[in-house]
Amino acid sequence: MSAELKKIATDAEMGMKKAIGHLEIEISKIRAGKASPSILEGVNVDYYGTPTPISQVANVQVLDSRTISIQPWEKNMLPLIERSIMAANIGITPQNDGINIRLFMPPLTEERRKELFKKAAAEGEHSKVAIRNIRRDHIEKVKKVQKDGESEDICKGAEDEIQGLTDKHIALVDKHLEAKEKEIMTV
Repeated sequence: MSAELKKIATDAEMGMKKAIGHLEIEISKIRAGKASPSILEGVNVDYYGTPTPISQVANVQVLDSRTISIQPWEKNMLPLIERSIMAANIGITPQNDGINIRLFMPPLTEERRKELFKKAAAEGEHSKVAIRNIRRDHIEKVKKVQKDGESEDICKGAEDEIQGLTDKHIALVDKHLEAKEKEIMTV
């Protein structure tokens, strides 16, 4: 296989890995009723005029499977952190005891669990579409190389390699979704 075709296949694999990475980030944000500091990712607090992630102004830790504790490094940050969590609309009401803020995760109903899995499945479908688009774009590049004079057999081998990468990454998406379904549906 020529260097140009190898580069096309490598680019396709890198793009597909990015799609999987994005999926992992997105489904980690879908909470399954278990306490996780990742729930607070993307929640910023106004720290002296600068929007700052909560993890940079407080100690965030999981106390048990249903409780997150947030202990600010400066006591005057308590009401600001509390307001930021309320404004972020993450579905949890913060409990302020004057020293810490505690977040208690409500138990999930069966209906809510199914809704969360549908959300995860939609993210999985977006990833599959992205992977298929990467396949289509790179196979078009291979066909262009073939049109420019490369052997048909060599180009067919490159297309098969890209298809193999696609199949591997789609199976990986399914594996991630299966694991998330197990996590969400476990009571």
